[in-house]
Amino acid sequence: MRTSLIGRRRDAGRNSGADRSRLALRDLLSESAAGVLQRPARSALTALGTVLGVGTFVAVLGLTATTSSQIDSRFNALTATEVTVEDTGGAQPEFLANAFPADADRRVERLHGVRRAGVYWPVRLGPEDLVRSAPPGVGGAQGERTAVVAASPGVLDAADPVLSQGRTFDAYHDRRAESVAVIGAGLADRLGVTTLETAPAVFVGDRAFTVIGIVADVERRADLLQSVVVPRTTAERIWGGPRSGERAKMLIATELGAARQIASGVALALDPAHPEYFKVVPPPDPRSLRATVTSDLDQLFMLLAAICLVIGAVGIANTTLVAVLERTGEIGLRRALGARGRHITVQFLAESGALGALGGLVGTSLGTVTVVAMAVVRDWTPVIHPVTVLAAPVVGLVTGVVAGLYPAWRASRIQPAEALRR
Repeated sequence: MRTSLIGRRRDAGRNSGADRSRLALRDLLSESAAGVLQRPARSALTALGTVLGVGTFVAVLGLTATTSSQIDSRFNALTATEVTVEDTGGAQPEFLANAFPADADRRVERLHGVRRAGVYWPVRLGPEDLVRSAPPGVGGAQGERTAVVAASPGVLDAADPVLSQGRTFDAYHDRRAESVAVIGAGLADRLGVTTLETAPAVFVGDRAFTVIGIVADVERRADLLQSVVVPRTTAERIWGGPRSGERAKMLIATELGAARQIASGVALALDPAHPEYFKVVPPPDPRSLRATVTSDLDQLFMLLAAICLVIGAVGIANTTLVAVLERTGEIGLRRALGARGRHITVQFLAESGALGALGGLVGTSLGTVTVVAMAVVRDWTPVIHPVTVLAAPVVGLVTGVVAGLYPAWRASRIQPAEALRR
């Protein structure tokens, strides 16, 4: 009799457990889809935050990878092909104003792998030597303090200039110490030099120099754009050679891969008897330089992408919370029919997760299109890592689920009686 009673209680317990409501996966998916499609406009606006966040995430990472690739090629093509030689003057530099020989350009250019080379130094001007477009006191021209650089013909060629007008001076001008000058486009605008057809001149103090070239841009030595560049022999005739504290330097443009080899032998080529007069500065290791720059870009862009994702998550959370408040009656009815609190939680998480995943897919597509379009416009090679494309929809899904946690918890706390009274 006792055994029979215990058995009936166990059966009652099992029957009671069987009567508890359950939410099957199929029902969950159908209810979530119905909740999303019931208000399509609101669902689209809710997913828009994730679209923008994930799209920015993909675009930022893709553009970072693409620009990093361009940085690689830029460093390989420019930084790795530049060698600088500084005149130290040896142990007693005060007794040797300029250690570079007169034919320094030709000596270095004989080395295999050298494209162009030239010697230059800043000219020390007096306080009255302002740069004007007219002689002092004529036409009311205002002078400005501008650097004047003495350079051999090879310097401008090694700098790889882009000329907007005219030409650079050559060995003829240097040999005859001609009073000619090459200036940057910005300086030309400030001085009012708009055309070279009238053979305009610039005045350094009361000395006139005919402008034969205007440089729009240079690949190396960007400071030349803000300077008046005159032939080396002309500067020596007027102002003398380099002075203490402003010693001459040499700029060497090499073929790709030859810079370090040239750096090891250029001092001997300049002066076999006294190579110690020169300090050779080889190009930096491009790998470490690239790593530093790309790391900075990655950190900056990742922060921007994270901010966009947070904004998208806040948008989903806000819209989902409003939806919970509007659907209080529906939630109360479901609870009255037997739905448990966790069923409501899972349903709202599924809805927010679906919106996040949909936004992630659309955002991934838009981000990829943005990267490709930017690369086409800039004539670059688009670079997008497959991991980024595969992870972006997952990021959208996780963003949607995280954003829906609080609204789903609020929905599960609604009591059926209170909800039905509203």
